[in-house]
Amino acid sequence: MQQVLDSGLRGRGGAAFPAGIKWRTVAQAQSTQKYVVCNADEGDSGTFADRMLLEGDPYLLIEGMAIAALAVGASKGFVYIRSEYPHAIETFEAAIRAARQAGVLGARLLGTGPAFDIEARVGGGSYVCGEETAMLESLEGKRGIVRAKPPLPAISGLFGKPTVENNVETLINVLDIVIDGGAAYATTGTRDSTGMRLFCVSGHVLKPGLYEVPMGTSLRALIELAEGLGPGRTLQAVLLGGAAGSFVTPAQLDVPLSFEGTRAIGATLGSGAVIVFDDTADMKQMLLRIARFFRDESCGQCVPCRVGTKRQEEILERLLAAPHGDRRADVMLLTDIAQAMRDASICGLGQTAANAIGSGLSQLRVLNG
Repeated sequence: MQQVLDSGLRGRGGAAFPAGIKWRTVAQAQSTQKYVVCNADEGDSGTFADRMLLEGDPYLLIEGMAIAALAVGASKGFVYIRSEYPHAIETFEAAIRAARQAGVLGARLLGTGPAFDIEARVGGGSYVCGEETAMLESLEGKRGIVRAKPPLPAISGLFGKPTVENNVETLINVLDIVIDGGAAYATTGTRDSTGMRLFCVSGHVLKPGLYEVPMGTSLRALIELAEGLGPGRTLQAVLLGGAAGSFVTPAQLDVPLSFEGTRAIGATLGSGAVIVFDDTADMKQMLLRIARFFRDESCGQCVPCRVGTKRQEEILERLLAAPHGDRRADVMLLTDIAQAMRDASICGLGQTAANAIGSGLSQLRVLNG
């Protein structure tokens, strides 16, 4: 427990909450039943790290969850995997069966420890279930919508019991902390963003894929690892953090990929998606596609998001259909809707649904082209 606190490990799912604080809260909670839940829903645009980890070495996650269970006193674990990952589901379930047969999981952890077992659960493909409480609702067999907080899941989570909830990458990082110690882990990265980080690089690069680099590595260096753009092409923008993230311009490529570095330019690391656009990309259609994505994925629970995402799409369609008209009123209305969604939406979907569109208009000046 203390080693995870000393490491400075922060969640890799997008919220970046300190993992050690979450674990300590669950460990201190008084309950006869506690859970460890891994969110492998991974519904954000341009993300595929969970899929590759689960298909490549599912035992890493099993071990990470077992360590978390020992630390907080949990006896049951669940992994929530999106239904679009059939091979990951099959591979992970086979790994669970093998671990049980070997006596690693079950009535006694590793044959000598307390009881701990893991089950895989398949989600229905809802983007909202990337949020921890919506995922817990889905795990309980209910509609996947966000719960009001407090109470926090660490106090009252799955079935009302104290619950550790982390994503796949966060739990896998725990293995390095246990092996080398929290202090050693903290020497990699930056002071406020420790350790290594996985980035899903896609789009107009020669070598798209999953890259692991120290936190604080520049965006330029990451794109160079992916061998840059095609011959004769120039960079137009990078969407950092997925559909809920922000566009980064060529002038901002030296931004450090850390929580504090991206925050300084008004961006976010999100779940680690890095989508590169060269000069052939139609950014107007890209903004419209993002607006439609959030309109489709809004769960409809709260008015600011349910109505705001639809109106955002309608205004963009109107702006793009009349590129030479007087657009000031529509741009102002789009700005007002974005502010209302940020201030009043219940969860991060509505709060961030206008981020990429806003940065596309201000950073890339899409409507000026």
